[in-house]
Order: sequence, then C-alpha cells, then structure tokens
Amino acid sequence: MSAKRIVVCTAQTPFVQGGAELHVASLHRALLERGYESDIVRVPFLWYPKAEVLKGYLAWRLLDLTESEGQKIDMVIATKFPSYVVRHPNKVVWLIQQFRQAYDLFGTEHSHFTNDPGDTRLRQIIRQIDNVTLSEAKRIFTNARNTANRLLRFNGLHAEPLYAPPPLDGHYRCDSYGDYLLVVSRLNILKRVNLIVEAMAQVRSGVQCLIAGRGEEEDSLRRLARDRGVANRVKFLGFVPDDQLIELYANCFSTFYGPYDEDYGLATVEAMKSHKPVLTVSDAGGVLEFVEDGVTGYVTRPGDHQELATRIDQLFADRALCQRLGETGYEKVREITWDKTIELLLGG
Repeated sequence: MSAKRIVVCTAQTPFVQGGAELHVASLHRALLERGYESDIVRVPFLWYPKAEVLKGYLAWRLLDLTESEGQKIDMVIATKFPSYVVRHPNKVVWLIQQFRQAYDLFGTEHSHFTNDPGDTRLRQIIRQIDNVTLSEAKRIFTNARNTANRLLRFNGLHAEPLYAPPPLDGHYRCDSYGDYLLVVSRLNILKRVNLIVEAMAQVRSGVQCLIAGRGEEEDSLRRLARDRGVANRVKFLGFVPDDQLIELYANCFSTFYGPYDEDYGLATVEAMKSHKPVLTVSDAGGVLEFVEDGVTGYVTRPGDHQELATRIDQLFADRALCQRLGETGYEKVREITWDKTIELLLGG
C-alpha cells in the first residue's frame, strides 16, 4: 500500500522568512520522517495595494491539487492566509493567521484599512470568503488558543488549538545560565524589539543583549540603540544558523519576546525547551499561553521600560531563579511533539 500523499499549502512573501515559514518547513519534514509523501505548495502573496488581496484569494481558488501526474493527492493541509481558500475534498486547515489587518488589527496603527466605503466593503468580502472556504475544511486547527479565539470572534468558527513543536525540537538543551539576554525574532514593527532596546538603557547590571534575526526594522533599532547609549551592549547578530542558535539558547540566562498580540510565537517554546525563563509583556497574545508571571518568566506592562529593566536585573543577579523558572517552563512545553501533532492533524 502506497504512502498517503499530503500537500502543505502556504503563502510565501519572497525573501521573507519568519515563524510561519519555519512552521511549514517543520511540518513538511515531520511528515516525511513518518513515512508520508509530502510536498509544499507556495504561492507568492502581495497585500498592497489592498485590492491585490483578492487576487491572492483567486490564485489559490484556481489551483487543482486533487492529483499530480495522474496520482491522487490524498490531503491538503492549509496554513497561512490565504492558502485555506484552496479546493480539495480532504482539506484540513492548521491556521497560522488570517489577514489580520482586516480583522483584529483594524483600527490600530498596524492596519492600512480605513472606514471609507471601499475599505469597508473589501473587509466584508474578505470575511465572507474566509467564512465559506474555512467552513469547507474537514477539520480546523489553529496554532494557538489566541488564533482560535479570533476565529470564533470574527467568523463564528470553532477550531482546536494545536501547538507546533519548534523547528529544532530534540536538539534544544541547557548548558548554563550565562551573562547575556537573548532575543530571537524577525525585526518587524509588530515584534516590538524596540521594547528591549529601551529597557537595556535602564538596566543597572552589566548584562549584554544579543538579538538574532533580520527584518525591515533593523536600521531603526540600531539607531535607537545608539541614541540610548547602549550600542556597545545590544548586539545585532543578523541571521543565525541552526547550530549557533542552539548554542545561544543553551547559554543565555533568559530570553525576551514581546510582540503585539502574537498568534503563537515559536521563540517562546524554543526558550522553554532550552530550560530558560521568558520575559514578555501583557499584550503579547499567544505568548501568554506559556509565560506565567513569576512561574515560567515575567510579564511586564508594554511601554514600562523600567519594569522590564528591573526584571532583567533580577534574573541576571539570581541564576537559581533563572533555573527554577526555566525548569517549570520546560515542563509546560515538553509534551509538544511532532508525533502527537501529526496524529491529530491526520485524524488518527
């Protein structure tokens, strides 16, 4: 009997790599390792001008993924918006995110939609398409409870949260609680890496902050570090290969991850798999499904740079505290594995 053939569907902005891309690559690899035939279908996505969004929907709707060279494709797993628009008799959705600018980000500085009639109509169309095409799925999962709550709130659709193991699961370790704070993030405005740069200007200890990641905000973050007088203690590492990333997690004393209303946040689970406490903020979204204040890390108020700086100093001064919080965090995420995830996705 031939192996089940499964296609993982995702939208891909050229030259952009983030958590969603790692999620898809890890899922594909996990399927192959478990004996399934798997491939990834990527369609480029452009969200500006706003009307381009509808072209992205149409591109996915026109695809035929029921077979390939005469061989049946048994299942599609749709992930990132708008890949879930694809037609297939056995479509499963593992929703990473919808077009947030038309949903929960509407009315904030992070959305380019306004209240004018054209934008209002476009948002209505997006919601209608999502309602219809997501409802076609045999099963709907989301990457976090936060994403499931949004889907229920805006679309009236129920989904089961299903956490993805981090890409290097099985390799994370803890060697020490060293002398640096680690930030692993795409340098995007929604990731708010500026919060840690601001806090570093107020820490009293000699802590170093290492920032691993690239993105369009890098230049402004470097300027901010210079303006705040911490350029010598905030180091931008750029892209970090896997072996170096494991090493960085293994030897930091803590990590910071403070995005705005994040869907999930793989960096949180990576840190906890490395037995490290996580510093975050109270509006970080899915991150708060793992970080409990005083238990697995600390939750500070966004914009209160002194509060964050105080927590950094506290952890830097107390390695036993780092270890206690880190061990509790590890216990919280240790059962997030690909074996369980694949079984649920495939209906086992």
